[in-house]
Amino acid sequence: MKASVTGTRASADRAQMAWALGLLLSLLTAGSALADIATPDQKRACTPDVYRLCAGEIPNVRAITSCLRRQKASLSDACRAVFEQ
Repeated sequence: MKASVTGTRASADRAQMAWALGLLLSLLTAGSALADIATPDQKRACTPDVYRLCAGEIPNVRAITSCLRRQKASLSDACRAVFEQ
C-alpha cells in the first residue's frame, strides 16, 4: 500500500512539473502576458535547462523565466537562442 501512495505522489509531482514547464515555455519568448505560444522546438530547447539550472523554481513560471535569464551564460546554445529571438 505504501508503494502505491508514493507512486501516486510521484506521478502527481511529474504532472505538475510538466504543466508548469508547458506554461513557462509558452511564455518564454515574449515579455508580456500576450506572448505568443512557444513552438515545440523552443520547448524542447529549454526544458533540459529548466531541469538542470532552475528546478528549484518549479512551478513558479516567473521565477523560472528569471532564473533562465540570470543563467544565460550557462544555457545550452539552443535555449540561449530562444531568449535572443
